[in-house]
Amino acid sequence: MPHLLRLTLLCAAAIAAPAPAQASDLQDQNSVALTYADTADLALAAPVAAHVTLRRARPLRAEQAVGVPPGHSRFLVEADLTALIRGESGTPAQVRYLADFPNDARGRPARLQRGSQWLVFARPVPGRPGELQLIAPDAAIPYDSAIADRVRAIIRAELEGDAPPAVSAIGRAFHVPGALPGTGETQIFLQTARSQPVSITVARESGAEPRWFVSLSEFVDAGAAQPRPDSLLWYRLACFLPTQLPAAAIADAREHAQAIQSDYRLVREHLGACPRNRSRG
Repeated sequence: MPHLLRLTLLCAAAIAAPAPAQASDLQDQNSVALTYADTADLALAAPVAAHVTLRRARPLRAEQAVGVPPGHSRFLVEADLTALIRGESGTPAQVRYLADFPNDARGRPARLQRGSQWLVFARPVPGRPGELQLIAPDAAIPYDSAIADRVRAIIRAELEGDAPPAVSAIGRAFHVPGALPGTGETQIFLQTARSQPVSITVARESGAEPRWFVSLSEFVDAGAAQPRPDSLLWYRLACFLPTQLPAAAIADAREHAQAIQSDYRLVREHLGACPRNRSRG
């Protein structure tokens, strides 16, 4: 089965579902508490996201499994499609993929329970119906309904007409001083994967707290709210904007560099960190 050896693993991390048939030492070892960013990384990168029920899992011989991490074994997994979260409607009812799982306490390939539930994030293998190529080595994880619901919400948000695009870099930043000291407005233009217009505006008015908002069009939307934590817009900004504003962004506004840098720090502080718990892939 040389074509199967070209497959790589992806699993979506989650917490084991409560049914006894789904709980095992292997699943506990393979679980990690996924953050919103972890889930978005997987959901947005995978053409196929599916809830599957394991039918059988056969460990491969060492010569068939190249690049397996120490302490793991590679399995050929056959599973029933329980629910297709994302993917072509013609996806077969049974799928196969390769996955790496940690060995048991004796260093032997672990036993995967028939009937256990998993989330997988993958690509279809062209010309081979039912075969999946998992998108990252850490992506087959025990099914959890809360993670599955989060995946669905992320995918729905991505498919909306006004969905925030992926941010690739910061473009130019400009500042217009106000009539009074300490007042003014800063605009920071972002570069995006599909060249869609995105800008951040920070407004400072006398006697009021500074406010900032994001515009997803060429027009400044002063009525827009700040990104809600654990939302797709928050993810696009908090997880991909640099910590410091690049010097090139203020090359055309050096006389207002201090105000622009201060406003950018305000935005970064409000967005907060982008925690991730995945260690592989």
